[in-house]
Amino acid sequence: MDKFRMIFQFFQSNQESFMNGICGIMALASTQMYSAFDFNCPCLPHYNLAYGMGILLVPPFILFLLGFVLNNNISMLAEEWRRPQGQRGKDPAVLRYMFCSIAQRALIAPAVWVSVTLLDGKCITCAFCTSVPVETLGNASHPHLSQEEIQRVLARIPCKEIYNGQQLIADEVAVRYLRCISQALGWCFVLLMTTLAFLVRSLRPCFSQAAFLKSRYWSHYIDIERKLFDETCAEHARSFAKVCIQQFFEGMSTDLVAARCHPPRKAPADAGEAAEKLLGITDQGTMNMALKSWHRCKPPLHLHPPALPTGNGWAGEGQPPTHPSAPRRETAAYYSCV
Repeated sequence: MDKFRMIFQFFQSNQESFMNGICGIMALASTQMYSAFDFNCPCLPHYNLAYGMGILLVPPFILFLLGFVLNNNISMLAEEWRRPQGQRGKDPAVLRYMFCSIAQRALIAPAVWVSVTLLDGKCITCAFCTSVPVETLGNASHPHLSQEEIQRVLARIPCKEIYNGQQLIADEVAVRYLRCISQALGWCFVLLMTTLAFLVRSLRPCFSQAAFLKSRYWSHYIDIERKLFDETCAEHARSFAKVCIQQFFEGMSTDLVAARCHPPRKAPADAGEAAEKLLGITDQGTMNMALKSWHRCKPPLHLHPPALPTGNGWAGEGQPPTHPSAPRRETAAYYSCV
């Protein structure tokens, strides 16, 4: 139990670790889905190819879209891409980095599905059973069979219970032949994905490390800024609700005092703190205006330094004034002549 707690805490440490955990769970889920899937080839010449390739390609596409949906950064990417220019420019490099990061994580589960499917071999066996070379593996000179009948017989190879073409070609031979081809394609796909991941990880810092760091930094900044803005809005909403409720009960208390002459209760000490957190935004229209202003013209990414004192004539140019030295102590001696 402690190990699961540590893993869960690691996934919650930051946004990147959380999304890596989600991708790992989706990859495991894809393998479990394929193992629990009941594969039933139609064993018909015109439907085997569509069914086999559909099982090979359609679920990865669904998993790819699901990876985009489960990624929290997709809404942030869309918001950053569609927002007005305002006072802050939009960096295309940051948008490309965010999209590539989301796409790379979303491709993990589809890649696992395709790898498992090819290594298993059922889809390729169902899709290409009519393309088995009968001249090489079977008896192509079987009498009383036209080309259409041969295709119909070969389409039943994945279905052992209804296959009746042992004299044409043995089903074990055809299945073994197609499964070997499927496993070879599966291992080539795994090798290709591993090689691409290795090249991306190892060669990217050699060419554009500075641009990569810049894009990654501002991508993290946008994520953190969005979280802090949501937390600030939630805190403001909490303070606004607290002040509204307190004012409501104060009004009710005043009415009760006027009607029944009960002494009013003392206002809670945290009422002033809640009012301070409102930052001067005390009505719905002003808050809506602030939210619209944040969306339309976000503040520029430039922190203005605090104004420097100008009492001694220094206005910020040249060297700053030095602190005056401590005054010297003077001693007076008096001599009297007697």
